[in-house]
Amino acid sequence: MKGEGAMTTPEANKPRILVVEDEEAMALLIQDVLEEEGYQVELVYDGDEAIRFVQENPPDLVVLDINMPGRDGVETLNRIVELRGSIPVILHTAYSAYKDNFMTWSAAEYVVKSSDFENLKQAIRQHLGRSQQSQVDHHG
Repeated sequence: MKGEGAMTTPEANKPRILVVEDEEAMALLIQDVLEEEGYQVELVYDGDEAIRFVQENPPDLVVLDINMPGRDGVETLNRIVELRGSIPVILHTAYSAYKDNFMTWSAAEYVVKSSDFENLKQAIRQHLGRSQQSQVDHHG
């Protein structure tokens, strides 16, 4: 494909976030919020798509819904950790009850959905900061 390698736009330096959310309206809202924060955002709508994306095109961070049809967020989280344990995964869910489930403990962060997204933005900044620090030499 012509032109793909010639990406010299600022997009190339933006952290890439994969948002996994089965409700399209919520996914688009999260995308808008995160793009306003200066991130490059990719959307997928189920766990299988997320796993495929992480294998083929690993993002800098994953925001993952738990309650999804098919492969749920807990299964997806554990598969992503198996494949690419260095990618921080933030569980983003309406249900705080999952926080006590030991199967979710491998997540970098657990954020309960809210209307202002402040907790999500803060968690992303915190975890991208950590992973960017460890990759400083990688982009040189």
